[in-house]
Amino acid sequence: MDRILYCIAFQHDWRWTLAAGLVCVFGVGIGYQLLGRAGASLGMRRRNLAILAAVTAGLSVFSTHYMAMQGYQVGGEVRYAVWATIASFMMAFAGIGLACLAVLIRNGAAARAVGAALAMSGVAAMHFLGVAALELPGRIVWRGDLVALAIGAGIVLASTSAAFLYGPAPWRRFAAGVCGALSVIILHFGAMSAMSLEPLAGTENSAWTLTPGVMTLVLAGMVLSIAAVGAVAVWMWWMSRASALGQLRQAIEAMPDGLAFYDGEDRLVLWNSRYAEVNPELSANLQRGMTFREILQIGINDGLYAEAVGREEEWIAERMSTRAARTTSMEQQIIGDRWLRVSDRRTLAGGTVTICTDITELKRDARALADARDAAQAANSAKSQFLANMSHEIRTPLNGVIGVAQALRNTDLSGQQAEMLDLIQSSSRTLQVLLSDILDLARVESGRLELNEEAFDLGAAVRESAQLYEASAREKGLQFFVEIDPAVDRWIAGDVVRLKQILTNLVSNSVKFTEQGFVSLTAMPGPVRDGRPTLRFAVDDTGIGFDSDTRTRLFGRFEQADGGITRKFGGSGLGLSISRQLAEMMGGELDCESEPMGGSCFMLTIPLRLAEAPAVVTNENSALAAGDDRRLRVLLADDHPVNRKVVEMILAQAEIDLTSVEDGAQALNAMRDGDYDLILMDMQMPVMDGLTATREIRLHEAAMGLPRTPVVMLTANALPEHIASAEAAGADRHLAKPFDAAELLELVISLPRAAQAAIAA
Repeated sequence: MDRILYCIAFQHDWRWTLAAGLVCVFGVGIGYQLLGRAGASLGMRRRNLAILAAVTAGLSVFSTHYMAMQGYQVGGEVRYAVWATIASFMMAFAGIGLACLAVLIRNGAAARAVGAALAMSGVAAMHFLGVAALELPGRIVWRGDLVALAIGAGIVLASTSAAFLYGPAPWRRFAAGVCGALSVIILHFGAMSAMSLEPLAGTENSAWTLTPGVMTLVLAGMVLSIAAVGAVAVWMWWMSRASALGQLRQAIEAMPDGLAFYDGEDRLVLWNSRYAEVNPELSANLQRGMTFREILQIGINDGLYAEAVGREEEWIAERMSTRAARTTSMEQQIIGDRWLRVSDRRTLAGGTVTICTDITELKRDARALADARDAAQAANSAKSQFLANMSHEIRTPLNGVIGVAQALRNTDLSGQQAEMLDLIQSSSRTLQVLLSDILDLARVESGRLELNEEAFDLGAAVRESAQLYEASAREKGLQFFVEIDPAVDRWIAGDVVRLKQILTNLVSNSVKFTEQGFVSLTAMPGPVRDGRPTLRFAVDDTGIGFDSDTRTRLFGRFEQADGGITRKFGGSGLGLSISRQLAEMMGGELDCESEPMGGSCFMLTIPLRLAEAPAVVTNENSALAAGDDRRLRVLLADDHPVNRKVVEMILAQAEIDLTSVEDGAQALNAMRDGDYDLILMDMQMPVMDGLTATREIRLHEAAMGLPRTPVVMLTANALPEHIASAEAAGADRHLAKPFDAAELLELVISLPRAAQAAIAA
């Protein structure tokens, strides 16, 4: 170390030494910056920047060496051999060029360390080749240990700084450049301290040499070149930054939302034109340096914020408190029914980026959608009410037609009259099925159709479903089969009413569309799905069938194979659609296979849930159950005279005393004055409706300590909510119009007996 300090202090002119150090730091730093830009560039620009970095660093190292040599004091004139001097520059350029190539190929710590080692090796070769190019007044003698130490120290410092200090940030590149320059300085002066001169007599100069004056001019040109490259690098950086800022500003201006930036003290720094557009009332007052609170105060003074009227200071405090959060987003109403979505985002430096979006149209669309939704709900409610009213209005006269026809069946009729009566009953059943389909469709659409879970005898349900159309099949000359696999002929859990609805619909269609051959209904175990057993029903026929195109739309609403089907066979086209929806509600599926004039097969698959058969309850203590032959007393409340007449004709077939009244109030008075075994109550009546009358009857029974009289809602209100309302009012059963005569008789006879049996028990 003493030799190095002595070499610098006493063997070199300090002015040349200082100049050499400055040139080295400046030039190597510029080289590192250019290399970093090359790594971030592509194509020809990448190559050109890498070459420029290598040339700049090479010139800097070369100038550092020879400027230091210019200040080297050897007691005589120092001259420079031309070709050896040029060769030394080429060595420096080659080493630094290889280093740049290594870093660009793979920019990792190891690659940078290897590159720095290559560069310093080239610098070392340049140094010793340059010293060899000197024509000094003596012979050069080297100390090998000091030479090795100088070279090793320079390589270690350069490699370490390049591997761990160099980075994408400009300051990291500059710091690595300074360390690289120190490496070159350490190598140069360390090697110079290892050199000594032995005087020789009679030394001669070579023919091609440069005098110190010429070398000074050469070095001056190189320094100017380095300065020019530095100026170009600074200009490129400024232009790049200006271009980036320009592109950023263009991007901000092109944003569809308003954007403003506020500094750490919440002062307005910049904003785009859209920010002024969405705040037209404030645009004329926007100035750089004004605070966000001042902007709010301008809006308050102009009455822009309706929610702030009467509480201005409190509103500003709330807004500023919300803005203080790191990330906020809010909707703000502006006078004139305008709406803005304002989002504030805090930067790392404490500034705030405010984004304003005009959502006035979105708010209008939302209100329009809400109005449309309310209108749709109102329309749906009106439709439901309309269907309920139509159900009531259609069922009431239809009940009269069916009831009178059933009563007429029990009288003496001629053959022609019986045939006419059959037509009446057939048309009535068709109307009844169509009415049920329409109501089921309305329930499915509204989501009010619910399935009941109860245990039932599957075999009995299948046989009953088939029995309804067995006679029709026989009349057409069709063979009719019902097959039930013993494995499924047992009690299961499910909705027996809806299952029978699907099966009767499928069997009805098969009988309707089959002119000859057979119709069969089969129940069997289905495939296991997700580890659970299933139940499969198949309805096969040899009817007209249909093609694949028809199959894709057959389960749509109001769809049949073609328009002629409706004219020839009738039907609404609702049955299959409702059946598929019911199957899906059961957790199953309904599908079919067919070909034109080759018959059809409809397959219903539903989950199989086994159940235990309910216990049979018998009671022999009841007088009625034992065969009490006294006449039953029945009270009927119905405002429609046709309905009262129908019930009277049906109940006239049994030993029943019937009392008829026209409204609920009369029914309540009659019940208080008389002793009835059963009450048949209509739901919609003047003066007092059936629900109110039923509730009053239950209150009277409770107050007087009377036994509970069975009440049956005999009404055209057949929707699920009507049944629920009847149960809530205290009714025991609900029988929808039009009803079957046999069903009414069975209910009137069995329900009082069940009530008596319960009292006796």
